[in-house]
Amino acid sequence: MSLPSTHHVVLHEENGEYEVIKYTSVPTPTITTPHDIIVKNAYAGINFIEAYFRKGIYKAPLPYIFGREASGEVVAVGDAVNNLSVGDKIAYLSPGTFAQYTKIEDSHFRHIKLPANASDEDLKIYGSVFLQGLTALTFVHEAYPVQAGEYILVWAAAGGVGKFLVQLISNLGANVIALASTKEKLDIAKDLGAKYVINYKEEDVVARVKEITNGEGVAASFDSVGKVTFETSLNALKRKGTFVSYGNSSGPVTPFPLSVLTPKNVRLLRPSLNGYIETQQEWDFYSKKLLELIEQGKVKFDVSKTYDLKDYVQAAKDLEGQKTTGKLTLKIPQ
Repeated sequence: MSLPSTHHVVLHEENGEYEVIKYTSVPTPTITTPHDIIVKNAYAGINFIEAYFRKGIYKAPLPYIFGREASGEVVAVGDAVNNLSVGDKIAYLSPGTFAQYTKIEDSHFRHIKLPANASDEDLKIYGSVFLQGLTALTFVHEAYPVQAGEYILVWAAAGGVGKFLVQLISNLGANVIALASTKEKLDIAKDLGAKYVINYKEEDVVARVKEITNGEGVAASFDSVGKVTFETSLNALKRKGTFVSYGNSSGPVTPFPLSVLTPKNVRLLRPSLNGYIETQQEWDFYSKKLLELIEQGKVKFDVSKTYDLKDYVQAAKDLEGQKTTGKLTLKIPQ
């Protein structure tokens, strides 16, 4: 298959706000080593992490093509690639997926093969599920192994990762205390299994948590908000509680003395998904488990809104402005 000389991408060349996002054409990637793979993308899941790269909170070489996950069709492979062939449909994790074509330079990158007859809807779902779904799944098993009967705090409970966390934690028999900013979002969390809900913009979170837990506090807080919720999460924890801080939607946590963890012997983690799926065995285990949970109906997942690639700026504004619930994805022009 001959590829076009250029393709459309969404990138940024300097750090900043929405104005630095560009929808533009760049040279199409080519096979340059025996291990290269080129995928023609169909859908690419949208994740909050792109805001961190755009603003410079997370560092990356510039220009930076956005995107961390996608689905599509393999259109070119290097001579040493023996686990994929041209024509294979796949879903995968890799940087640079907000593009018509993505080049992967490692034939053992994280991917699953999809059936040859995979539908457009299949491509949408599988191209959008892994980053957030696996983040939640690995966190409840490794960052803090949730136990039945515990009280667990989940911030942004109607967001992409939040919806997974609510369901997974509830399935493990624990009591989810879901936090969100509107009644609509709290209703979504409740429908997914949250036992208690708190509007963190209108209620005293720590007081409500203490009321729900008979003054004890929660066993763990899964906090994706960052700067403005750090103290609230810390104060809501029980003695020997675990603080899982995994996002910066309000900005990075302000540096603090470690001694703030001492009064209640609190554990604090700042995990990332990649650290839990580093090996092929880990990827196989968790990706299979996630798909089984979805296929068996134990975890609900759908794409709440699809944007065209050229409209990523609007998608970013909607996501970062807390105007959305669940998963957003980009349809890549063919």
